[in-house]
Amino acid sequence: MTIEEHIKTKTLGVAQKLTINLSYTAQWSNDIIASALKSHDLSLQQFNVLRILRGQKGKPANLSTLNERMVTKASNTTRLVDKLIKKELVARATCPSNRRKVEITITNGGLSLLKILDAAVSNAEEKITSQLDNNEIEQLNNLLNKLRTETKN
Repeated sequence: MTIEEHIKTKTLGVAQKLTINLSYTAQWSNDIIASALKSHDLSLQQFNVLRILRGQKGKPANLSTLNERMVTKASNTTRLVDKLIKKELVARATCPSNRRKVEITITNGGLSLLKILDAAVSNAEEKITSQLDNNEIEQLNNLLNKLRTETKN
């Protein structure tokens, strides 16, 4: 189904069609992954924070590091972390050398949950990309990277 059929319109310029198609497809993709996380009461942003912290390999991260690495920039990373603390998936501590700095680490519970979610998210990603072969996936990745490359005017 074309993007025009999805949004029930007939006339879109090529640039407009691309930007609408990108937004629509991103939301479609996010919905599929969110569905895989739903049974574990986890949002996409919370899942993203957990994956970032797992990637720290035991080293703590601060809020600015999390904000920097988020796929979807969250307006309130503090609130996301607070929710994960309540679920005992992450821990927060004051930095011993700088009392103004807050350090966040993933707990064993968070690591265990990610092991479970890795398979569910992998299945969701397979569903999202099932209509493309590996060459097409690589080509699309390259085109998206190129699209985000800023030009110097």
